[in-house]
Amino acid sequence: MEKNKITNQYGQEIDFELPKEFKIERSKIMYIEDKSGGLEGNSRIGRVFFSKSGKTLYYRGLIFQSLKGMGFKSNYVEIESGDEYWISGPRKDQNDRLYGGNYGVEIDEDVKSEYLELIQKQ
Repeated sequence: MEKNKITNQYGQEIDFELPKEFKIERSKIMYIEDKSGGLEGNSRIGRVFFSKSGKTLYYRGLIFQSLKGMGFKSNYVEIESGDEYWISGPRKDQNDRLYGGNYGVEIDEDVKSEYLELIQKQ
């Protein structure tokens, strides 16, 4: 693993290890919603990769760490910006948003068929 450092919005340097290769076995299709602007934000369904320990998540160049129950309507923080997110498994009924519904939820093209199959099986 390669050691990296990034500086968060508070000017603190954070060490993290970026996996050399993302393994499909350590990934899941997940619901990702940006909570930095309020209770409902931009949201997507996409493939999230997990670190070997499972404590760090990776999605589209973003790195997330668990808030360990300390977030308000969020469960992960993006470590570079400090923005909070809700990341969870997708629901079969597609009511992934906090207050229900799926209005505006985009599905990444690379997982669309797998996602549709997944929600039909649950």
